[in-house]
Amino acid sequence: MLSDRRQRVLAALIEEYVSQAMPVGSRTLVEKHHLGVSPATVRNELSVLETEGYITQPHTSAGRIPTDVGYRSFVDDLLARELSDDEADEARLEAARRMRESATELDELLEQTTAVLARITDCLSIVVAPTNVKMRIKQVSFVQLDVRRVLIVVVTDDGQVMNRSVEFAEEVRADELSRVQQAIMAIAADCEVHDFHAQTLGAKAEALQTPLAHALVEELSACLKQADAQHAHRLGLSTLMRQPEFSRSQSLIPVLQMFEDDTVLLQMLSQSGTVPEAGDGTFVRIGSENNNENLSGVSVVASRYGWGSSEGIVAVIGPTRMDYAQVIRAVRAARGALQDE
Repeated sequence: MLSDRRQRVLAALIEEYVSQAMPVGSRTLVEKHHLGVSPATVRNELSVLETEGYITQPHTSAGRIPTDVGYRSFVDDLLARELSDDEADEARLEAARRMRESATELDELLEQTTAVLARITDCLSIVVAPTNVKMRIKQVSFVQLDVRRVLIVVVTDDGQVMNRSVEFAEEVRADELSRVQQAIMAIAADCEVHDFHAQTLGAKAEALQTPLAHALVEELSACLKQADAQHAHRLGLSTLMRQPEFSRSQSLIPVLQMFEDDTVLLQMLSQSGTVPEAGDGTFVRIGSENNNENLSGVSVVASRYGWGSSEGIVAVIGPTRMDYAQVIRAVRAARGALQDE
């Protein structure tokens, strides 16, 4: 464990490196940061930090830059204490809190939250929708688009709206469609999403024993199953591309390819057990901690939201040279905006 003085020197070096993206010399630290010690002491502390692997010198005549070990020590210190928002952060994050009131559907809320996170952090921001395990069906409607096409619309108790268009080989009679809708609603109202198929198949209602009813139940089940799968809203790839670390396309392309695949992305975000977590569930994975060489230049700050098995993830992904204090505040505020409501 680092002494308080050594931790202050490391924090000052990281702050300077995050701001300038250039190796930091001892003179810069002495002139720009009030460390309360002599220049000789700063040089000595930097030498010890380098020996212990917290910082490194990319070139003999250059200043120092943080290593993943140095970032980890810095981040652990941040997570161990409460981070208070200053007035500027509070004003910007107030927009995130208002989202819940203005968004009419969950997808709209997640999109807005992602946009605010990307704007505040200048990084790639991701909000993963919670699963619908505990969501209940509020309304099922069958809208006849023409004689052979029907639009299935489902509304859940948390405001999600799902729809699916179905085309039949034969004409669909409006009166039969209405009877099937009434029969399904009699069974499905307040039914948990994942229980719908079993409950409907077990029903003995006469209106559900027709070929049209069987087809609609299958299509409705498919619609619910698709909605139940987690999906990610992401924004800020263009910002990530402007970072100095990713100025060369060969360093950015492998990262982008991984982030385009929801399965890979969700697996990456769910591996929180590989790093320490704060008491509120926030975790930070830095560079080599990602266990994938393509991600050795990025860090992930993430936190879960939701309840029980119906859980989502809010995350920010950026270069290891990110402003960890600001990003952790932003992720915690976004999680609170999603959770509290």
